[in-house]
Amino acid sequence: MQSPSQSGASSGAAELAGIAAATLEALRAKAPRVHCITNTVAQAFTANVLLAAGAVPAMTASPEEVGAFVAMSGALLVNIGTLDRERRVAIDTAVEAAVAENIPWVLDPVFIDRVPFRAELAHDLIERGNRALRLNAAEFRAISGADPTPRNVAQYARQRGTVVALTGATDVVADATRQASVSNGHPWMAKVTAVGCANSALVAACIAVEPDPWKAALSAVLIGGIAGEIGARHAQGPGTFPAAYVDAISTLDAAAIASHARVQ
Repeated sequence: MQSPSQSGASSGAAELAGIAAATLEALRAKAPRVHCITNTVAQAFTANVLLAAGAVPAMTASPEEVGAFVAMSGALLVNIGTLDRERRVAIDTAVEAAVAENIPWVLDPVFIDRVPFRAELAHDLIERGNRALRLNAAEFRAISGADPTPRNVAQYARQRGTVVALTGATDVVADATRQASVSNGHPWMAKVTAVGCANSALVAACIAVEPDPWKAALSAVLIGGIAGEIGARHAQGPGTFPAAYVDAISTLDAAAIASHARVQ
């Protein structure tokens, strides 16, 4: 397993924070369209997070129009949290459009540890060449059959030819040759519906402007974690945290990223 410095990317925290800052600057300059097929409970918050970061969200799950929307987008998020009949058809159409147009797409395999059908769908989707996978520890166990250790995350990323962003108390972002850990975040991020789903959309937004998927996923994880810490300082609890989180993303800058980043 190579370190970031061995594989051409710096392992220094300052340089990794700089990658995130540059990606956020590109997001605001380019305002990419990001199409999200996501949880019904996460749609509004996800759209607000993307807007705060500088992206332009679209949320339609209509099978009749999703392909056209994806074709006009810079990236696609497929979140399988709400798997009604319409969304199952829309996911297939959206991924087909993304592959045909060489549009990067991100998979968030929500609750695949709960229902076998979800795990089967996630396996099938991964075979279609997603650019990044953002998931938690239980979902990683379900998709890989292995414990969510940094070594296993790196091995899975290498075998599948994708980037894995494993979130938890310490986040791990790995591809075939590089790995970084991020210790930013706040407990309230796990107490509010849709924060994880929105951060998956943030991964997609970053991939729309940063051609290196590992750098893009690392940037999104770092931006989201730092915004969580800053937002929590201005919130009174989980109820007011979502608004403070969106505010923190909208005002985040390179100086704040550099001063808050806990990444290696």
